[in-house]
Amino acid sequence: MRPSLVAIALAAALGGLPSGCYVYPYPPATVRPASFDRSWNAALLAMQDQGVRIAREDRGAGLIEGNRGGNNVRAHVMSQTDGSVRVEFNVGGDLSGDPGLPDRISRSYDARMGR
Repeated sequence: MRPSLVAIALAAALGGLPSGCYVYPYPPATVRPASFDRSWNAALLAMQDQGVRIAREDRGAGLIEGNRGGNNVRAHVMSQTDGSVRVEFNVGGDLSGDPGLPDRISRSYDARMGR
């Protein structure tokens, strides 16, 4: 057998011959872009999930205000110029009775947004 044929036979036996098939990698998972309505609802429900009693909603201004115990909780939902939505949560008052409240609200929001 000629050396080139031996190399081809060996490569074929080891599965190293080039073929016409190519397996494309999976496309990256698509992240559903946040809309104002979806973010607003997630912020409102996240606050309620954590026992915040909603006192005021001003959708036009993007503000949700409420309280839990002695803490005032505020969410600000803002549409950005690039089409994204920014949500801020602020908790005021003495957090010594419930220091984990801000983090729990944030985690509830993330869960409701599918993150």
